[in-house]
Parts: sequence; C-alpha cells; structure tokens
Amino acid sequence: MQIAYFDCISGISGNMALGAMIACGLDVEYLRTELAKLPIGSWELSATQVQKLGIAATHVEVDDHPHHHDHSHHHHQQHQHRGLADILAIINAADLAGSVKMKATAVFTRLAEAEAKVHGSTMEEVHFHEVGAIDAIIDIVGFCIGIETLAIERIVSSPLPLGSGWVKCAHGVFPVPAPATALLTEGFPIASTDIEAELVTPTGAALITTLAASFGPLPTMKVLQVGYGAGTRDLPRPNVLRLFLGEVAETTDAPVEIVGLEVNLDDTTGETLGYAMDSLFAAGALDVFFSPIQMKKNRPGILLQVLCSPADEAACADVLFRETTTLGVRRTTYTRTVLPRRQVNVSTPWGDVRMKVSTWNGVERAAPEYEDCRQLAEKYTIPLQQIYAAAQTGYRGVG
Repeated sequence: MQIAYFDCISGISGNMALGAMIACGLDVEYLRTELAKLPIGSWELSATQVQKLGIAATHVEVDDHPHHHDHSHHHHQQHQHRGLADILAIINAADLAGSVKMKATAVFTRLAEAEAKVHGSTMEEVHFHEVGAIDAIIDIVGFCIGIETLAIERIVSSPLPLGSGWVKCAHGVFPVPAPATALLTEGFPIASTDIEAELVTPTGAALITTLAASFGPLPTMKVLQVGYGAGTRDLPRPNVLRLFLGEVAETTDAPVEIVGLEVNLDDTTGETLGYAMDSLFAAGALDVFFSPIQMKKNRPGILLQVLCSPADEAACADVLFRETTTLGVRRTTYTRTVLPRRQVNVSTPWGDVRMKVSTWNGVERAAPEYEDCRQLAEKYTIPLQQIYAAAQTGYRGVG
C-alpha cells in the first residue's frame, strides 16, 4: 500500500500541500494540463524552489489574472466570491477523473459546512470569499489530482499546530485559528506552539481533515521519497510542510482483522450515495459497495456495505450517520489474508509504468498501475490497452 504522511512542522495550507506533492514527484506540466480542464478563466501556476532556514522546499503560487497585473484590488475581489454550487459546477464540468472530482467535492462541501456554521447561515447561502478564489480551487483540485497521480492509497497526518495571534479575513480581523479552521479541526488532534502566526489555513484544514485516514506519529513504512512544500512567510522555524511518500508492506504472515459495516436505505438519493461513498473512502474505507435489496412494504432499497480497518471504524460509522438517513449501523468482523506486494518500474515506448507485483505460493502476478497507463494513453492519444500490453511485455523482459 502506498501511503503519504504529512508532517505538519509549521502547519498546512493549500499551496504548501501542493508544493510537497510536487517535491515528491508530481509533474508540474501534467498538473497544469489537468487543471486547465477547469472552466475558471485565466490563471498561471508557478512552482519554484526556495530556502526556508536552510531547507530547500517547493513554493507554489497561483496568479488568477496573469494578463491584468494593473487591475485594482476591487477587480480581484470579484473573482473571490463564489458559492458552493458555483464551485461544484466548475468541478463537475471539468473532464477530470471521477475520483478527483469526488474528493474535491468532499473537501469544498466540508469547508462550506464550517463556513455556514461560523456565520449562522446555510451552505447554499455561504460565499467563500478567500477560499472561493481561483488559487484555492487550484490548490484543492490539484491536491486531489496529486493523490491519484502519485497512487496514494492512504493519507496520515501529524497533529496540527494551529498557531496564535490574529489573522485578517474577508469579514474582519479574527483570532488564530480562524473560526472556520477551528471548526474544521473539531475531533482531530492539534499541537501547541508558541508561534504567533496562522499556521493552518481553512483550505489546509479542509484538505487534511477530509482526506486523511488517521492522525498520529510517522507510521512504519519503506520511505520512497521525502519532499517539502514551502509556506509564503518566514517564521522562527522552517515554514515547510514535509511529505513522506512510502510503502507499507502487506504480508501473509497472519490473517488481518477488518470490520464490516452495513446499512439498509430506502429513502436516499443517488447523489447522496455517491457523496457518501467518497466520504467513506476519505475516512479510510478499504472498499465500499451497493447492492439492490427489497425492504419492508415492498420498497426497493440499497444495501450499503463498508470494509475498513478497526482503526478507521469510528470514522466510517460517523460518515454513515452523517451522510445517510440510517438510524443504525450493523457491524461484523472478518479476517483476511493479503498477498505480499511490491512495486516495479518498467519501461514502455511511451514512458515508465509502475507494476504492482503480488506473490502466491511462489507464483508472481503483475498488474500495471492504472493511473500511469491513463496518463500515457492521454498524452500520446493511443488506446489504454496498448499501454497495458506494453507494460506487461516490459515486466516480462525485466523478469
């Protein structure tokens, strides 16, 4: 399993998170190509290497009106005010992977919930101001593209150092953490710090609390890459977000216990179910699936089933109660045996492809990484199956 650990040394923001992914191998040109599918007008994304107290880190900046640098601040503000429906329409209109759109939708919806609660309003009435700006859309959607491109299967984060002092927002000057950030961190571990600055932004808080499966110390893993995303300001300590990209070995030494959760639903829309599925995966679910069932009073219904690790059971159950109409959740336990897996890079005429290799009774089976094949197929306009076949041939040559 490929895992990403975000070490929030000096907090987290949208551009720090995206910068850390770029530092760990997310190709900037590919990122720009994917983000260009968003119908949000003119913008430019730059990724430069900077020094933060001796640490080389990637700083990401988005210019949302690059050809109009003489425009007034008032003109810039017009780009900033968007409602949730506006942002979700932008995301849904883009020709992006479904998983990218679902994750980005989950992040923005969670952000809207927090903003609505802060202002005593509804999600439909909320205008995002700062987080509705083009740079926040780029940061959030870009982060979700990074998850897919880097084949990240699980995100873990350190506790969040929120900072202290005051921050200027669209509605005035607020104490740090900003009200929306404070709400987004409810139920998640935070860390004390004596730094007087906003270390965790609302965008950063929404990203990590929506998409991280767990919070805690650095997990045991084989580290493949370490990268740093840079914050904009200079602080008394390095203003960076550190990303460990690695693999967690899965072996057949002993059966592993997993938890099954399930609910019956007969009054839930397809849109709600789709959002619930994305939220469950973000909470750490191993698998989520729906089955048609017949319920009482001859009503057609849906059986929603979730498989997760015991550590993620509470988070997944919370999603079921929060995002569906169920009044109860059934629970059972299973044991499963997982084949040992490793990753091998192979060459094709169009570029490298990662192969997932599993072993059973001394026999190896290899499968190309879908995301790698998809990128090459789109880049060179050739059939996906042709890339798959070339990857398999390349693997046999390596073997």
